[in-house]
Amino acid sequence: MARATTTPRPRLAVVKLASCDGCQLMLLDLEDHLLAIAERVDIVEFPEATSHRSSGPYDVVLVEGAVSTPEQLEQIHEIRREAKLLVTIGACATAGGIQAMRNWRDHDAFRAAVYAHPEYIESLATARPVADYVKVDAELRGCPINAEQLLEFLTALLTGRRPNLPDEAVCAACKRAGRVCVMVSQGIPCLGPVTMTGCGALCPGFDRGCYGCFGPREQANVTSLSRGFMHLGRTPAQAGRLFAGFTGYAEPFRDVITELGGVPGTSPAETPPAAGAVAPAAPVAPATPAAAGTAPHPGGRR
Repeated sequence: MARATTTPRPRLAVVKLASCDGCQLMLLDLEDHLLAIAERVDIVEFPEATSHRSSGPYDVVLVEGAVSTPEQLEQIHEIRREAKLLVTIGACATAGGIQAMRNWRDHDAFRAAVYAHPEYIESLATARPVADYVKVDAELRGCPINAEQLLEFLTALLTGRRPNLPDEAVCAACKRAGRVCVMVSQGIPCLGPVTMTGCGALCPGFDRGCYGCFGPREQANVTSLSRGFMHLGRTPAQAGRLFAGFTGYAEPFRDVITELGGVPGTSPAETPPAAGAVAPAAPVAPATPAAAGTAPHPGGRR
């Protein structure tokens, strides 16, 4: 009688670099689904959830965070050697994150402004996405990532199919929700037309413009949108600064920030627009919001 054989479960690791841990928490937020996932994979490395440590090799590694220190640079190369599949998760890992704002400025000045004893801090001159240093097999964007997209990716991985992830602008999600465009109705600058969807158009739902958390979608026309911001009365530098958020270091956001003089960490007067930048048009009064407009924001940014 032949013995039954058991197929070993894939080894999954979750690794943190320079980040806030929010994207790792989205994995824990899967709750009941996480139990089913744990039955199909062997989660061998996950500092956010357990103190248990395990070395490679790994079948899948989810990497959160930008590469910001010499130690992390060595670590990501080691992870790449040990991983069959390396997946970056979140704006920090895929685009450099909010810490990449320092890339436009003097590194030592930033470090001295943040730390009481900057001489104790070892960091690279720039904070960069993982793909700038090693081959990345797949990415999940967002600040934080979308839990449903994470579940879909893991399910597809385990069943051997291609993940069904959205490839459209935030505007599409906004329209499906029946919301009035905040830029057209109220003159609020919004990155929705050039940003990958994934948040469910959360900010426009509270009368706020999109901040670009999921990064630029393919063929994003940032030049046209920046002209639209200037048509609303923003200066070139103010228009460029609107792109300098969670994913500002991702192309083509990075180019329009530099071109228009919207460099983070400076006032618009300090960073004049590049030669040839379009001057702002006279402001246009926004249209009257529809009666079925969105509810007011409950208070502050998320």
